[in-house]
Amino acid sequence: MMILKTIMIVEDDKTICEELTQLLETSGYQVVALTKFDHTLEDILASRFDLLLLDINLPKVNGEFLLKEIRKKTNVPIIMLTSRALEADEVLSMSYGADDYITKPYNPTILLLRISNILKRLERSADVLFYDDIKVYQRKGILVKGEETLDLTKNEMIIFSYLLNHRGDIVSRDELMTELWNNEEYINENALTVNISRLRSKLESFGMENTIETRKGQGYKLL
Repeated sequence: MMILKTIMIVEDDKTICEELTQLLETSGYQVVALTKFDHTLEDILASRFDLLLLDINLPKVNGEFLLKEIRKKTNVPIIMLTSRALEADEVLSMSYGADDYITKPYNPTILLLRISNILKRLERSADVLFYDDIKVYQRKGILVKGEETLDLTKNEMIIFSYLLNHRGDIVSRDELMTELWNNEEYINENALTVNISRLRSKLESFGMENTIETRKGQGYKLL
């Protein structure tokens, strides 16, 4: 069974948010829409999604500030939405790590194409993830720091990539086992413990000491 991609909408205009929700759900996506903006950054980071549609003009907080803060925690794709067609906004958004930029009123067909292109590019993923100054090549199964290279097994890379995409969050053992199972690699509790231990040892040998923190009874966190 194909797993539907989840898109999060952070847009304070109720009409636009409803239109986007209908458009995306009709196009086969799952949608999570933020409706309150008292703790916007915290609510975004606590959510699970594959792509974020983020408005620049939000109550109480600037979308570009949110973009910058989100990029400190995750590499998830982000498309900025704004009614301001200023080149400076586009340049600033892209420099802060936005994957794309769309002005309102948006063309639904173009928006869907851009979303699809970003998600397809990630699936092909020659795209590189970053852990600080370390490049993470998921398909090659390697981490690169300067001239040094660290090889990871398939399971180790799946675990590290998942933790990286949820950096700063506590990830449960069940989440990691589900991620491995979804990648058609069955793994039990003991095998997960062994894989985490081996991954830690490899990271330490690569100069990445105390990278993965264990939270007793909760799971793991990538620092």
